[in-house]
Amino acid sequence: MTRISDRIFGLVVLISALAYVASATQIQSSFLSDPVGPRAFPMGIGVVAAICGAVMMWKPDADPTWPTLGTLGALAFSVVVLVVYALTLKPLGFLLPTALAAGVLSYQISPRPIFAVVTGIGLSIGLFLIFKYALDLGLVPFPKGLLG
Repeated sequence: MTRISDRIFGLVVLISALAYVASATQIQSSFLSDPVGPRAFPMGIGVVAAICGAVMMWKPDADPTWPTLGTLGALAFSVVVLVVYALTLKPLGFLLPTALAAGVLSYQISPRPIFAVVTGIGLSIGLFLIFKYALDLGLVPFPKGLLG
């Protein structure tokens, strides 16, 4: 009976991965795209997920251990933090939401307040520099009205 949960989850992953690959084939490529095209990365992710789902169905864990209620609560809290992060990126810019989300998640991993604050600020600034200048993404550091 315990093996059935892995097989059901593997089937869900496999079906989701196949739907993901099918949707990736619908991506339109422009005439100025790179030689690989915009479909290669999502299709690769979908293929790897499909393989993982198939392996979970074929060889399930003998005795899966389910997380405790406290762990599930911590995971739910993390999901809420990431959803709020995604919703606040555009109105608040990149730096503040990233620092807050990284700090909260860092504190959740290791409850040391000073370390969490330093981690949040460091990740926020470091990721902004990488994304903005190394990868040339059009990130806005602060809210539009803050700097004029």
